[in-house]
Amino acid sequence: MSNPQPRHMIRLDHKPQLFSFRVAALIFHEGHLLVNRSVADRYWALPGGRAEIGESTDETILREIEEELHVKARIERLVWSAENFFTYGDYQAHEMAFYYQIRLEEAFPFHENDIIHRVADGGEVEFRWLPATVKALRENDLRPVFIADSIEALPERHQHVIVRDGNQPRTDND
Repeated sequence: MSNPQPRHMIRLDHKPQLFSFRVAALIFHEGHLLVNRSVADRYWALPGGRAEIGESTDETILREIEEELHVKARIERLVWSAENFFTYGDYQAHEMAFYYQIRLEEAFPFHENDIIHRVADGGEVEFRWLPATVKALRENDLRPVFIADSIEALPERHQHVIVRDGNQPRTDND
């Protein structure tokens, strides 16, 4: 009888693997969406971060927004939960993500074209507002792409999305 390899071990004959449990925010203002990126990256993402052990996703997003933006926020609703499978550098990545629509409860800078905020978060991270349109978000490489493609018609109720390497997402409504 063969001795199968334990499931929790990474096989050396495959690419290294990366698992992430992320929570992010959809924050709108005057027809724009707040996005951020590491200055080392060329793509943009939604503000947020990694959940900590013992922390619920709603606690995570409120903590992350206060840490990164230095303002308090309130949750309006959970828009998407997503399983995102993609390649990141040399890694095969699997990201579990929760996307909340939130509202900032304090004033926050707004400018249509410029970087409006920077923070040190494992490297320099910059924030800006982009027009909340498919065209603008695609042109600025917002990731994951399904968000850009859905931004002009957000689902009315929570939607579970599965995305593989940027292909057409599969939703719980399919």
